[in-house]
Amino acid sequence: MTDQPTETTAETGPNPTLGLLLALVLIVHFLWNFLVPAHEYPLRTEQVLTMTFDLGMIIGLFGFRRVIPAPLFWIALVAGIGLFAFRLSEDGWWTGHFVYTLRPR
Repeated sequence: MTDQPTETTAETGPNPTLGLLLALVLIVHFLWNFLVPAHEYPLRTEQVLTMTFDLGMIIGLFGFRRVIPAPLFWIALVAGIGLFAFRLSEDGWWTGHFVYTLRPR
């Protein structure tokens, strides 16, 4: 019984599915913040957590750089940086969205 062959996997490294999912989440999150206007300011805690989450996704993107196709990596990186670029305006700093409007009453 001790002479049985053991199977080892030749693939060691990050899962490509997780890398693709991370890149797609960054791109969709960017498109959502670009296309959908914000209608209210979030709490300070939500603002900080959103910014921390976005930064964590950008850092994680570099961990999956070898398994993500190069064009998708660069598009996701630009989308991640764009999420922080939205925060350069006064309203964008709080909402993270490109446009801020008040709902009609």
